[in-house]
Amino acid sequence: MKTSLADLPVGQPAEIASIDCERRISRRLMEMGLLPGTHVRVVRVAPLGDPIELRVRNYSLSLRRAEAAQIAVSPEETV
Repeated sequence: MKTSLADLPVGQPAEIASIDCERRISRRLMEMGLLPGTHVRVVRVAPLGDPIELRVRNYSLSLRRAEAAQIAVSPEETV
């Protein structure tokens, strides 16, 4: 089941399936390490819901919710 990164609950690990936005934004996201097949986890969400903090490849990354909504992920089961 695929969902967007913006809809992923805090603490839920997932794998990036695709990035569906305009080319310049998708290129920038890929430069930051958000490539299909990469494992990500939402660490926390700002009090007003924007931005969200992610854990990607051993570093923290903050994204606007609008950008995260354009990233499709496949949630993984937590152990």
